[in-house]
Amino acid sequence: MNTLEFNFNVLTRDLSLYWENQVKVGLFGSGVGLSLVLGFSAAYAYYYLSSVAKKPQLVSGGKTFHQFLKEQCPVLSETYYPTFWCWEGRIQTLIRPFITAKPWVEYRNELLGMADGGQISLDWFDNDDSVCYPDTTTRPTILLLPGLTGTSMESYILHMVQQSQDLGYRCVVFNNRGVSNERLLTPRTYCAANTEDLEAVIDHIHSTIAGAPLMAAGVSMGGMMLTNYLGRKGRETCLRAAAAKARNYKCFLYFKCYVLFCFSLVLHRQILEKLFDIDHIMKAKTIREFDERFTSIMFGYPTNDEYYRDASPCHKLKSVQIPMLCLNAADDVFSPSHAIPVEAVKQNPNLALLVTSHGGHIGFLEGLWPRQSTYMDRVFRQFAKGVFEHGRKLEDL
Repeated sequence: MNTLEFNFNVLTRDLSLYWENQVKVGLFGSGVGLSLVLGFSAAYAYYYLSSVAKKPQLVSGGKTFHQFLKEQCPVLSETYYPTFWCWEGRIQTLIRPFITAKPWVEYRNELLGMADGGQISLDWFDNDDSVCYPDTTTRPTILLLPGLTGTSMESYILHMVQQSQDLGYRCVVFNNRGVSNERLLTPRTYCAANTEDLEAVIDHIHSTIAGAPLMAAGVSMGGMMLTNYLGRKGRETCLRAAAAKARNYKCFLYFKCYVLFCFSLVLHRQILEKLFDIDHIMKAKTIREFDERFTSIMFGYPTNDEYYRDASPCHKLKSVQIPMLCLNAADDVFSPSHAIPVEAVKQNPNLALLVTSHGGHIGFLEGLWPRQSTYMDRVFRQFAKGVFEHGRKLEDL
């Protein structure tokens, strides 16, 4: 640390002397202003390198899984350098949707009928140009679950598809009911607690490509739903492994969800008003009020608290029976560090938890201008590759 401080001092001194010799009149008459700017920059750089950029914390419930991750995912042992001008969690959360690029992905859409008469929109990226896995019947496949109102066109989903394409894998994106421009055929949407649709989708994919190894990755609410599914199914699943990123461990109650109002009520009002008083629901001012008037009733929960408990993945972690890697940022505004169930992860040899100091909610931006892949994408890529190419090492968990 002393060496680091010395280097910054030398850098500041040399730059100040250079500019004062080249520019006779500084920012405020004699180069004093420029010296202040350089001094502040050096101090900021020192603070960033000593307090912001840190190695993530890896917690696991067993030595086998921990060793597997150390070998197959070197990024887990590297220092995470969040974008230096927007490292704070709330800023990363807000800026990511606007700054990250959206790679071009051509999907093949499939509308899957459900037992209740509804339908699910699945977007397939077949990756027929795969060189590593030319046989479509055995091509590794990843099921992707977007966040609360996310679809296959979210930037973080597109980047995961891009990473999978580079590795030769196929992807299937599970769009929740009514969010991907398809008609809502029945007065039912979705929630994190109900995993019937997800179970039907996984069974459908497995029956369609039974010879292809399959894993799943969920983001935010998609990670909640995936964890709840695994907690209920145990080993009775065809998934080889799973990843949950920026997942909430307790159902969040404290923010207004106008986007969900828009998708679930306005867009599909004609079908939903057969069972619900839409005008009354639209007057809800918080997500708790919305759930009391809509979600809890739709999925048959006597009270909101019972719904929230059933939707919270922290109660299902002990029952997960396949390898699952979870990624969270300690400054995630929707899942802060005190809500991350570290002790529960330590009790299950199938679980591993990676916690970064910064990253926000689905942020994890890095680099000077974070338009391309994020730290989250790099974790996803290495974990997926490890599962499909070295998954035998996890069979004894």
